[in-house]
Amino acid sequence: MSHNYQDQNQNQEPDAFGAVPIVVNQTPRLPRRTVIKWFVAVAASLQLGDAQVFGAEPGPGEPVITANGYGKDPLLNQTHNPGDLWPLTLSPAQRAAAIALADVILPADNLGPAASQLRCVDFLDEWVSAPYPAQLRDRELVLPGLDWLDVEAGRRFGDVFASLTLAQQQAICDDICFEPRAGENFKTAARFFSRFRSLAAAAYYATTAGWEAIGYVGNQPSLTYDGPPDEVLARLGVEQTVA
Repeated sequence: MSHNYQDQNQNQEPDAFGAVPIVVNQTPRLPRRTVIKWFVAVAASLQLGDAQVFGAEPGPGEPVITANGYGKDPLLNQTHNPGDLWPLTLSPAQRAAAIALADVILPADNLGPAASQLRCVDFLDEWVSAPYPAQLRDRELVLPGLDWLDVEAGRRFGDVFASLTLAQQQAICDDICFEPRAGENFKTAARFFSRFRSLAAAAYYATTAGWEAIGYVGNQPSLTYDGPPDEVLARLGVEQTVA
């Protein structure tokens, strides 16, 4: 399956939060105000665990994160262009691998669009580029993991991960999708896959389309309170005793 990120976004449709992407150096980027909203939604949903890394030090040519970030009280009414506060650091090859992997994990179906259509990898790029402890831990796992995907794809099939067929991509994912079943030589890759899957899913289900996919309606105004629906009470085996 070949994914061309630039072709997918050349019409500059609004993102999952209704914001129109900014084009920087011919590459669409999410407005930073949108990213702050997404960060808050995703950070609240993630359980941050111990990140087992491919290598704790940045790889050759990998930028070191030195930016200060937004601070503890960001101005949500201030507009920042991409790169103002920290550089986005996924390479084109890493972005392509991430787009392909996210679509293997969260493909388009009858419940919702693919992860790439919701720009989940734009969020991932921002996340692993941010200068905060949790994001830095994920960066140490995700960036080498994306590089590993291309190395493994080349070893098995003679091409980069994003250019493989879906069946070939799934063959690699099958070996790393569940750490307890992964071979010893795939344990670290399995930890990468688990973290990437959590980040991609958290980004996906923090969007309006993600809410719709799971039937979450959010806070809805109501003039009256009629109590829990009967079907919910029946499922729990309880009855409402307060009128």
